[in-house]
Amino acid sequence: MATVSCFKRKKYIEKSFLCSRLICQFLNFKQYHRTNDYTERTSSISSFYNQSAIEQVARQPSVRLTPTTLLYAGKSPDKSHLLRSAQYLHKELPVRIAHRIRGFRGLPFIVGCNPTILKVHEMYIRAFYILYEHPPVVDFASEQVYSHTLRTLLDDHSNVVTMLAEGFSECRRHIQDEEMIRLFLDRMLKSRLGIRLLVEHHLALHDEKANHVGIVDVNFSPRVFVEQCAQNVRNLCLSKYGCSPAIRLNGHLHARFPYIPQPLEYILGEILKNAYRASVESHVTNRDNIPDIIVTIANNDLDFIISILLLEIKSVG
Repeated sequence: MATVSCFKRKKYIEKSFLCSRLICQFLNFKQYHRTNDYTERTSSISSFYNQSAIEQVARQPSVRLTPTTLLYAGKSPDKSHLLRSAQYLHKELPVRIAHRIRGFRGLPFIVGCNPTILKVHEMYIRAFYILYEHPPVVDFASEQVYSHTLRTLLDDHSNVVTMLAEGFSECRRHIQDEEMIRLFLDRMLKSRLGIRLLVEHHLALHDEKANHVGIVDVNFSPRVFVEQCAQNVRNLCLSKYGCSPAIRLNGHLHARFPYIPQPLEYILGEILKNAYRASVESHVTNRDNIPDIIVTIANNDLDFIISILLLEIKSVG
């Protein structure tokens, strides 16, 4: 038995030594092909996986702002509102991003290892360290630098939703707990929307736009908004089908109030696309008599409702 054990130990040592030599040869070969850019990139990527900073920040609660706070923070003649907004984001954004990174690390291993999902995960890690290590905002010059960084990150993350959809579609057969994935996506998309609104609001504070405080339209008209969205969808419908239904509005058409229209623009646009397509495709043989799309606007002191109704024309005979 001792002879056999020694023999096995010897073979194991030989294999280990052989593996070590192969690794060394591979590393030496790679060394010839490494450039300064490659070294800097791998060094920076490895630094993203410093767990302590992310875990420490992820334990902090986020400080949430309401649309009312965004509105009444307003604009100051000396532009000090830009500094206050940037200083708030400098503290708040790393916390919110760290929460999302913690969400990625809570995914099942086989899901989190999907290349597309892993790429989004690393994009968030990169964004965290860019913002976490960014110098404090103390004057207008540093605010300009910080705003440029925010704009760049905003553009870099423009395709995150599409990438997540692709990633979860690729690994769908490996998902056993769909409820956990649903909660992850709900939190992810809500957080992403909140982060983008805060960043877009700060960037919009630099612009002088009538009836606007950042992204808040202080004189928002649902009627005008619906008409603009409907015109865009109508142009798409004409381009695709060569015809389009008309739109009729009723209800509280003169209502005006402060509102943030950006999220509603996407939602209403998609609903109107469905309505226009359904109207046209259900009247393929009668395109000269497509019924109108009825949009009703209802408003009170707390909220407002936009209702979309499709009419159906039935032939009699």
